Amino acid sequence: MYNKYKVVITGGSGRFGGALKKKYYKNNFFYPSKKELNILSEISIQKYIKKIKPKILIHLAGLSRPMKVHEKNITNSIDLNIIGTANIVKICKKFNVKLIFFSTNYVYPGKKGNYKETDSLLPINNYAWSKLGAESSVQMYKNSLILRVCMTERPFLHKKVFKNVKTNFLYHDEIVSFLFKLVKFRGILNVGGKIHTLVGFAKKIKKKIVVIDKKNSIFKNYPNTSINTDKLKKILKKTIN
Repeated sequence: MYNKYKVVITGGSGRFGGALKKKYYKNNFFYPSKKELNILSEISIQKYIKKIKPKILIHLAGLSRPMKVHEKNITNSIDLNIIGTANIVKICKKFNVKLIFFSTNYVYPGKKGNYKETDSLLPINNYAWSKLGAESSVQMYKNSLILRVCMTERPFLHKKVFKNVKTNFLYHDEIVSFLFKLVKFRGILNVGGKIHTLVGFAKKIKKKIVVIDKKNSIFKNYPNTSINTDKLKKILKKTIN
């Protein structure tokens, strides 16, 4: 599908956008700069979409790390993640462009883990709230796919990890490898690897990793937002590691 149609990727200069660009940098892939496509301006978005005439738009642009910026400046978080996404949705609807939105597994409550797409939501921090706010507008547009993603950079960045914390991390390049097998689907889809401890995941790359017991730290209530990926496995018809 992606070989036949034009694809626009917002936020192409970001971490995942960079991984996507390494594999997909062909004539039918477009990575507009903020100057070319400003998500805070419907006029800017519409002008670019009318010019390129894409069939698919992958929306990565927004505000992510560090997480504390969403606590310190909620205006920025609201503008870039909620309002910016709503603007994208409106223009995609106007021109019937398939929208793929990257959300986060942090929208789940973080109590029990292994969350399914149909489970109740309760974001764990302001970043997750901003992503859920964005999801609300995307949900209103039927020609869309929301990916609740659990991913990280390669190589693993952190030198310290919490003991007994579970996750579904996949590396950016792993998700890039199967992303376009998902584009024909609509609705909501959890995207991640198998559930494993953060320690186990980190030690595959870094043998010398400092393990912290979260029970004795200020992060003793660190959430378990691990996700159930059965729906993803069924689509891909293989085990995601």
